[in-house]
Amino acid sequence: MPMAAEDIVTLITDALPGAEVEMRDLAGDNDHWAAKVTAPQFVGLTRVKQHKLVYDALGGRMGGELHALQLTTQAPT
Repeated sequence: MPMAAEDIVTLITDALPGAEVEMRDLAGDNDHWAAKVTAPQFVGLTRVKQHKLVYDALGGRMGGELHALQLTTQAPT
């Protein structure tokens, strides 16, 4: 069963308070998502470490309940 955008946003914002998450359905199937995450926790971190924080927030759902996620991260400006 695909994972709803609202559930993805909730997992991320619960783990990264103050994060802003923009979701886009890439294929119109609620199974292939693009997420842009802007979070204060990303300040001073490499892009790889930023992505790791997001994947950690998803709690191992990648590749299972969450089939595909195109991820863009940034610290607030």
